[in-house]
This record gives sequence, C-alpha cells and structure tokens, in this order.
Amino acid sequence: MAAQCCCRKAPGAEAAPARPPPEPPPALDVASASSAQLFRLRHLQLGLELRPEARELAGCLVLELCALRPAPRALVLDTHPALRLHSAAFRRAPNAATAAEPPCAFAFATPGPGSTPPPPLPAFPEGPGAEPSCCPLAFRVDPFTDYGSSLTVTLPPELQAHQPFQVILRYTSTDAPAIWWLDPELTYGSAKPFVFTQGHSVCNRSFFPCFDTPAVKCTYSAVVKVLMSATKSTYVEEEGVYHFHMEHPVPAYLVALVAGDLQPADIGPRSRVWAEPCLLSMATSKLSGVVEQWLSAAERLYGPYMWGRYDIVFLPPSFPIVAMENPCLTFVISSILECDEFLVIDVIHEVAHSWFGNAVTNATWEEMWLSEGLATYAQRRITTETYGAAFTCLETAFRLDALHRQMKLLGEDSPVSKLQVKLEPGVNPSHLMNLFTYEKGYCFVYYLSQLCGDPQRFDDFLRAYVEKYKFTSVVAQDLLDSFLSFFPELKEQSVDCRAGLEFERWLNATGPPLAEPDLSQGSSLTRPVEALFRLWTAEPLEQAAASASAIDISKWRTFQTALFLDRLLDGSPLPQEVVMSLSKCYSSLLDSMNAEIRIRWLQIVVRNDYYPDLHRVRRFLESQMSRMYTIPLYEDLCTGALKSFALEVFYQTQGRLHPNLRRTIQQILTQGLGPSAEPSAEQGGAGAEAEGDVDTPALLLGDEAPSSAIALRDVNVSA
Repeated sequence: MAAQCCCRKAPGAEAAPARPPPEPPPALDVASASSAQLFRLRHLQLGLELRPEARELAGCLVLELCALRPAPRALVLDTHPALRLHSAAFRRAPNAATAAEPPCAFAFATPGPGSTPPPPLPAFPEGPGAEPSCCPLAFRVDPFTDYGSSLTVTLPPELQAHQPFQVILRYTSTDAPAIWWLDPELTYGSAKPFVFTQGHSVCNRSFFPCFDTPAVKCTYSAVVKVLMSATKSTYVEEEGVYHFHMEHPVPAYLVALVAGDLQPADIGPRSRVWAEPCLLSMATSKLSGVVEQWLSAAERLYGPYMWGRYDIVFLPPSFPIVAMENPCLTFVISSILECDEFLVIDVIHEVAHSWFGNAVTNATWEEMWLSEGLATYAQRRITTETYGAAFTCLETAFRLDALHRQMKLLGEDSPVSKLQVKLEPGVNPSHLMNLFTYEKGYCFVYYLSQLCGDPQRFDDFLRAYVEKYKFTSVVAQDLLDSFLSFFPELKEQSVDCRAGLEFERWLNATGPPLAEPDLSQGSSLTRPVEALFRLWTAEPLEQAAASASAIDISKWRTFQTALFLDRLLDGSPLPQEVVMSLSKCYSSLLDSMNAEIRIRWLQIVVRNDYYPDLHRVRRFLESQMSRMYTIPLYEDLCTGALKSFALEVFYQTQGRLHPNLRRTIQQILTQGLGPSAEPSAEQGGAGAEAEGDVDTPALLLGDEAPSSAIALRDVNVSA
C-alpha cells in the first residue's frame, strides 16, 4: 500500500525546513476559532498512523510557535468533535541537534495475554539534546460551529514574546469529515483499502488541530505509517514508514494525504501520475508529455514553478469534488479520465493554482475569488498558449452559460453572487463556493487585463504580483493597489472609479459580471451549436429534424456537444414530439460518448419523462459511483413522476456507493414522500448508516443539501 503526502519526499536526514520570514498578524477570519493573531506558526510536524480496519487516524502533532506578545494565557486552535485529544505538552524550542531528528516517532506496545488493545498512539521522541521532559498542559474543547470546535491549551505563564516553543498534541480522529476511508470494493481495483483527505475549505481541523484559516501559512513535515489488522489483537505494519516535508509555507487546508493501491508512472521530467494499477495505463496515455507543456507555458507567463514536482494522483469516484490543487500532488477524480477536454481544463486549472492560490492565497474565505478568479484567468491564458484562442473561447462560453443559469436560479440579488461575500459567523465557508467565485472573478480579472490594452503587459503584472506576495496571504486591496502601482498611467486615469465599472462595484455588487469577455474568436466553434439549437426549436419540426440530422455532431468537441445539450436542458420540458425526434436522432450516438455528454442527455430524458430511454438511465446509475454523475440524476428523478423508478434503482445499487453518497441520495429520495413511503433502514434508509457523516454540505459543489434548487450538473467545477 503506497502512501503519498502532498509535499516533497524527504531524501533522508536533512537540515530542518527553511522557516518563513516574519509576517504581520493574519487577517481576522470568522470561520476560525483560533488565536492565530497572537502567534506566529513557524512549522508543524505530523506523526500519523493510518488504521484502515478501525477507520481511525492516530496523530502526534508538534507545533513550533512564537508568541507575538508576552505571556499569552492560552493557545486556541481549530478542531472538530471527530478528533479526540489525549494529551497536550509544552517544551522550549529544541536545539540544532534535536531539529535533525525525525519529527515524530512511533512507539509500539505488545498486548498482554487475552487483551485486545488498539495500537498505541504515536509518541513524541526525546531526541539528543532535548529537554529531560515535556511539561503537560491543561486543555479544553468547546463548541464553535456545526463544522468545528475550539481547542484551548493553557500555556506556561513565563512565556516571552518571540521566544520559540513547541506544543505537542496526541490525538485520534474517527469519522472525520476530512478523512475518507474506502473499503476495497469502493475502489476501482477492489484490492485494498484506500484513504484520502480533503481539507478545503475548513475540513482539516478534523485531520489535525490547527489554525484553520488561509491567512496562516507554515512549512510542515510528516511521518506516516500504514497499519493493517492481522488479527483482532495485533496490528502489523505494511510497507514501512514514509517521511515527507514541505519546504514552502502553505495554509492548513493544503495539507493532504492519500494511501492506497497506487502505482507511479513518469509522464514528464518533473511529473508522474499515481493511480490504481487498472487505471495507470489510461492515465499515463492521457497525460504523458502534455503536463510539462502546461507547466512550461505557465512558467513563461507567470515565472518559475516553485514547488519542485507536479505529480497527479487519480482517486476513486468517492472523491467529493473534481480536483484539488494540493501542492506537488494534485488530486483528481478518476471519473474525469473518460472526458479528455474536461481532464485538460481541470488539470490546467490546478496547475494555475500553483501560482494563484497555493503561492499567493486569499487571506479569508470571503475573498475566495482571489484564488479561483485568478486561477481561472491563468488557466485560460495557458490554454490559449497551448490550444489556441478558439478552444479557450468555447470553454469560456460553456462556463459563462452555466454562470447565467446559476444566476437565474439564485436570483440577481443573491448575496453569494458578490465577489466579496460577507461570511456570517457559523456559516460554513464551503457554502460560498460557486460559479460566481470562478466566472465572475474571472470576468473582473479579464476586465483588468483589458484596461492594460495588452494581455502580455497584464501577464507581466501578474508575474510581479506573484513574486511580491508569494508564500503569503492577501486581500483584494493588495491585488488592486499593486495593479494601480504597476500601471501608474491607469491610476492617473482613475480607472478604478469609472462609472458603472468601479472596482468597489465589481467586488460588492450582486448579480452578473459588470462586463464579459469578447468571445468572438470562438465563433467557429459556438456558431454551429447555436444553429443546431435553433433548428430543434424551430417550426415545423419535421423540416427542422431533417436539417438537424445532416449535422454530424460526432465530430464536435465535447464542450460543443455539452453546450448544445445544456441549451436543451434549459428549455425542458420540451414537447414530446421533439424529445422523440431528439432520441431517434441522437440517443444511440450520445450513449457511446463520455460521461459528461451522457449525463446531460439522460437529464433531458428524465426531465421530459421520456420512458423509452429510461433503460439507459438505469444502466448509467448501475455503473456510476461518483456523486458528480449520480446526484443530478437522482435530483431530477425525484422532482417528477419517476420517484418509484429512482427508489428501485437505488435499492439495487446502494451497496456500491460510499456511505456519504448513499446518505445524500437517501435524503433526496425521502423528500416529498409521506412517512410510510420513506426508505427503511433495511432498504437503505437514513438509519442504515451512522458512520462517516460529512460536515454541513458544500453549497453548489455537488455536496449541496438535497433541498437546494440547484443541481450539481449546473455548477460542476474543480476546487
């Protein structure tokens, strides 16, 4: 069982990781209970034991800190009810000899006769030159929000300002929202257990106690041991201990880990893919050579890639989002391998995050657009350099179409349509993640680029912006002040105050973007889509169908076909004769295409109650275990006359679904049903599973509450 951590693998005993330079206190973050403003976090060390049989993670966390003022009474960290703290201790910063020691070691005890204790917790070592003992600290855990708790650790009273010290915490974490344990049958290979973590936005407080805010960054190191249960009373180690370190400071949400039956294959001079053996060949063939092209294009635009390696790990379909930009090791859902163009866009988006999001990070979740809007702009610049402007304009048109669809559903006065959203205390920041963050943010960045009159001059600005702020966290004013300083002629023209296009209005007005990009360079690809859609909505139908059948969509790009089907979805329900003609013309062809195409056609089938093609819906749901494809269909099935069909398919397939996904579908199925019609525990009702609950679902990313009016298909984006 290979273990991977999102950092460079330590090549043996090395000097301690470089410490970040002094920074001002972090911005206030209402999503964090921590006392981050009172301390500087220099480094964190993790010693982890993964216990798949028990679905439990045991940890030893060492935080290296400095107080920013004398005698702080307590250290407050973000934590979670799923995380059980066993002890807290204090010691002064170790000397250089200790710093070279592994961060955490593992101590194992032999069970006594007849006893069946769990394996012991990781233990902090007393290395050469260390203090004779650590001083135990009192601690308490208090409620904070429904997505976390606060951990208060009492500190020694004599602590001085700027005096380095360590806090050592030993804990176990079970049923944590950040940690996804998969039985072998929920993987593609069905061979071994699998585990991965997903920290965005505020889940990693259930992985390890931390300053869980993007305003705080530090370097980290980790020692990971994977345990497999040999018998009920003993545990055995599988494939040794893995040492990792991250030499650049990152926020807590970017610390991530995956362990499973993973094999590597090189795809470039600084990139490899990791995948289950049955997927490795496909992943390699799709990405060999091209990732290096994308990295090189990004470097030409925005400066050197600073993270060393750019590896990609493909995860089973339980991965709750499409992709995640964890430094050095991007996480991608394996389902996307079927869809070449979506794979290209999603991975390039994560490449762009290496500069925008990972190197320069939004200081609070209220300004998530700083990472996502800039990464989307950079993604499209990289795509243009690599694949041409027409393809980029097509993809942009497809996403802006989805933005307007989402805006229609939410309403133009929705507060989440602001770029600078006000996060109320207690609201999960994941609820702010939507297409406005990406596409309205992109439109603002594009508008800034147009003010320069030359995209290359704007590239030069972004390169300077990254160089100035790399490894720090920023607010919108930092970006805008830097922009006006870099282009003093624009500052003299007061471009930030142009009527109707004021920067403040861009940030704080609800509704659509104040300006959208010129996509005329993609007209060769978008015009055929618009023409075909007009044919199918024209009169008379017989003539329209005959003309439409002459257009060979099998030669279209995926984004063209998806855009065409989205337009039909927007117009549903359609007249039954139109649906019959569409099915006759396209159903068999679309059924042979990738999942992004099939899901759209099947939604048209369901929204129009077209029974002749329901067998295709059944077959699709029987083969799909990913929430990105199952949730939209179940939502559509349960809003019409097909609830009984949905229940029947779910009962037949629920055993192959992750418990979290199973529970979400159960909630969808019970909506609008009377008490006597609710699925029972035996049938797979809500009482059937009690473990693995996720935090408050992430609005608009596929984890949305079932009562949401917005289907995942409308907002499917990468993190």
